[in-house]
Amino acid sequence: MTWQDDIRAAAARIEGHVQKTPVVTVTGFGLGYPLQLKLEQMQHTGTFKARGAFNTLLSQDVPAAGLVAASGGNHGAAVAYAAHRLGHRARIYVPEMAGPAKVALIREAGADLVVVPGAYSDALEQALAYEAETGAMQIHAYDAPATVAGQGTCAMEWEDQGLDADTLLVAVGGGGLIGGTMAWLDGSRHVVAVEPETSCALNAALKAGEPVDVEVSGVAANALGARRIGQICFDLAQSTGADSLLVDDDAIIRAQAALWRETRQLVEPAGATALAALMSGAYRPAPGEKVAVLICGANVAPDPLQQRSF
Repeated sequence: MTWQDDIRAAAARIEGHVQKTPVVTVTGFGLGYPLQLKLEQMQHTGTFKARGAFNTLLSQDVPAAGLVAASGGNHGAAVAYAAHRLGHRARIYVPEMAGPAKVALIREAGADLVVVPGAYSDALEQALAYEAETGAMQIHAYDAPATVAGQGTCAMEWEDQGLDADTLLVAVGGGGLIGGTMAWLDGSRHVVAVEPETSCALNAALKAGEPVDVEVSGVAANALGARRIGQICFDLAQSTGADSLLVDDDAIIRAQAALWRETRQLVEPAGATALAALMSGAYRPAPGEKVAVLICGANVAPDPLQQRSF
């Protein structure tokens, strides 16, 4: 079985459980050329992560002890949502930096939520301990074949919708989404990994020749804040020749504002990170090169409507 076989199987498995998210072409953002966007932030729970969560749960037997996951927030919300829809217990560990919007999503899905002092790695440590103690099934946020195959269905779906690009720009945290994208495309299109300067696990790994630990901070850290890139993503980046570049927090914030101003798409900083590479000039397309951006991450903090009463 190839990665593409696994992704096709995942797509068939999760059909009816996830949304088919729209694709739009926009001329704006000060770029002077049309840009195709896939609006994956319109997925259940606001990110692509529902794809990997459903694929994992539908392809494996879930023990009586239920599920456990560590998350910066978005993965936990997706696991909690999928577990609730499929009738499983779930315990989710998140770091304090997860943010109120993501914590609220997890609670609303009925999961047992534990907020852990520190960063994602601290939440993962406690999740692993809970797994060992109870026999609960661990769903890794990014470095597991079923997760990566599930996330790869996003790129497969995009090609089915008429993806018109030579180059795709994708934001990177732990590497599940871009790993799935690289796995599906298998070098057929140019993939550019975009990370914040202060949360750059893939970039650091490619420079070191192996996954290494990095310090994590910045406006997108609660979604792109993995301290070490997943081995699956690292291997795929090396084998497919993906490029890696960095953007600063100011560029991410400007891209986030531009998405709202020009398209009325409200995304969290992580969701705007790939666009920031184009707007800031960190990535400059060649003449005639067609580029596309994967937009993902709708869980803005604070939730702009949280205090409203309807």
